[in-house]
Amino acid sequence: MAWWRRLGKIRPHDLVLALLFSALAAAGPVRRPSVIAILLTLALLQTLEPRIPLLLHPAGSTVVNLGKLGLAYLVLGLSGGLNSSYYWILLIPVISAGTTLGVVGTAIFTVLACGAYLSYLLRIDWTRYVLPPDQIPEITLRVTFLAVIGYLAQRLAEASRLEARKAEAAAAQLAEANRNLQEAEAAVRRSERLAALGQLSGGLAHELRNPLGTIRASAEMLTRNIGGENAIARELAGIISAEVDRTNSLVTRFLEFARPLELRPARADLGETIDRAIAQLERNSPPYEVTIYKNYSPDLAPFEFDPELMERVIYNLLLNAAQATPAGGAVTVKTRPLHGLAEISVIDRGAGIPPERLESIFNPFVTTKPDGIGLGLAIVSKIVDLHGGRITVESEPEKGSVFRVYLPRSV
Repeated sequence: MAWWRRLGKIRPHDLVLALLFSALAAAGPVRRPSVIAILLTLALLQTLEPRIPLLLHPAGSTVVNLGKLGLAYLVLGLSGGLNSSYYWILLIPVISAGTTLGVVGTAIFTVLACGAYLSYLLRIDWTRYVLPPDQIPEITLRVTFLAVIGYLAQRLAEASRLEARKAEAAAAQLAEANRNLQEAEAAVRRSERLAALGQLSGGLAHELRNPLGTIRASAEMLTRNIGGENAIARELAGIISAEVDRTNSLVTRFLEFARPLELRPARADLGETIDRAIAQLERNSPPYEVTIYKNYSPDLAPFEFDPELMERVIYNLLLNAAQATPAGGAVTVKTRPLHGLAEISVIDRGAGIPPERLESIFNPFVTTKPDGIGLGLAIVSKIVDLHGGRITVESEPEKGSVFRVYLPRSV
């Protein structure tokens, strides 16, 4: 809510404050119009101060408290100086400083308030008046009272600020724990789906292998037995063989996804593994007109992981990033240590992933490519899970994607 809107919103304690100052002005020992006007001005300052953000900063609070101190000094001057029953009004700037300005600010305003009160000693004509001995303890008591209340207000405010910081820290920890829990739940759901679909894919692929073999053998036999004059039949037999080969390749990928992976951890350098994945991408894939930038952290020492499987993970992520990035764009690979983990980030500025697909992007057969089958990221997720790590994705349509892999530095 904007501060100018907060000005018009009346809170219960504003009414209490207005009522108290009104009663003070009406029933106080001095009812001069100037004293009443100053008291009402003090009430207005107290009401407006928490509503204006500029006045909540140390500089603004200092200016407002100086104004309150000046108004309190005027009240004392108009109501009897040292003998004024309003001496306690000097507590207003002292307590305000204690709640907003810390130890130093409270001490300064306490000294100023005590000095303002004692300054009325300088206005006495000592050639005509004397200070009765019994009044000295009273003056000392009033000054000490100001200092004690200022100190207590500061300590109470500091304790309140400490509790507020603890509450904020606890809320931040709770939010982080909740986020980690949600990611863990998503990872568990993904693992369960991967396990079920892996078993289904494995069984289905094995069942398809035999009829595919029969179809291919039949197509080859037809090709050998068809005479040269029947060109159409030979062409159709060739198409059957080619489609069987393509389907067989797809079945092989299904079996690859369903087959249990064996982890072979070895102490290796993550940067060298990424370099091999980049070289494989440049060697085996169609030429992509993108630039790959490397940003490896020198603080990430070699640790144990499966270099072969991790090269496969990074290759798939780089391949997806290169395919999503327009010609002339860039893909960035970053590494860094993070709380006992190794973080690998693959960043592109491509088309991004629709928000409704982010939750299922690591599921088998989910893809944003018209010619893809959606097994690449599923296998990536499977390998990362096998390492005891996790993978996350952040993406915005037309702005790009960031895939982050977190690996424990001890498998």
